[in-house]
Amino acid sequence: MTEHTSYGNFASVYDMLTDDVEYEKRCNYLEQIFEKHLGNKPSLIADLGCGTGTVCSLLSKRGYDMIGIDSSDMMLSEAIKKEGSEKILYLNQDMTSFELYGTVDVFLSMLDSLNYITSLDELSRVFSLVKNYLNPGGIFVFDINTPYKYEQVLSHNTFVHDENNVFYVWQNYFDGEYCDFLIDFFVKKDESYSRFTEEHTQRCHTFKEMLETIEKSGLSLEAVYDDLKFSDPVQNSERIFFVVKKEG
Repeated sequence: MTEHTSYGNFASVYDMLTDDVEYEKRCNYLEQIFEKHLGNKPSLIADLGCGTGTVCSLLSKRGYDMIGIDSSDMMLSEAIKKEGSEKILYLNQDMTSFELYGTVDVFLSMLDSLNYITSLDELSRVFSLVKNYLNPGGIFVFDINTPYKYEQVLSHNTFVHDENNVFYVWQNYFDGEYCDFLIDFFVKKDESYSRFTEEHTQRCHTFKEMLETIEKSGLSLEAVYDDLKFSDPVQNSERIFFVVKKEG
């Protein structure tokens, strides 16, 4: 039987399939950004689209108070299984309409989570909420996939992977603005396989659109970096980081 889900069964295999993300390296990079753009160690950090909570977990172990926000209860179910999760506040909320009890020093949104916001109006709502709940002088650090990645890497390509007892076929359909993902999973358990299908859509946000959204929100752009670097993006950059600040 094939089950069509949205981060349903996918949550149970997500960590296995992202073990090449180098989360520790990403957290090192985030701490460098904090030092460079804040000048001090933030106390409270909120991660929008936190997924299975790996970034929250690692930063919590480094001494940060963490809030993880995600619209998928299945992903959060995986997050709370991780060691130290009792120290993290996980909220099952949509990033376009989340509510907090107070303000935070830093917002994060990692691994192209904002590309899943497919409406520019909804994207604006995210930034308005970030500004509302961000302390003066605080920063919003996020990354997005670039047009190059959608046009040249994902495009209409199909990828086949077989690893960690999970076989999956990832098909992409890109129309110049939206990229639809259709992923068929076959997960081995004992001598049999269970199959499920995930369907997702991302929007290719242009650099101009991001700048206009940041300006509209009343936040200010601090920097744009190539992935895990402090240099400018290049033509074939697949992921870029933005650092946005709320003026104090």
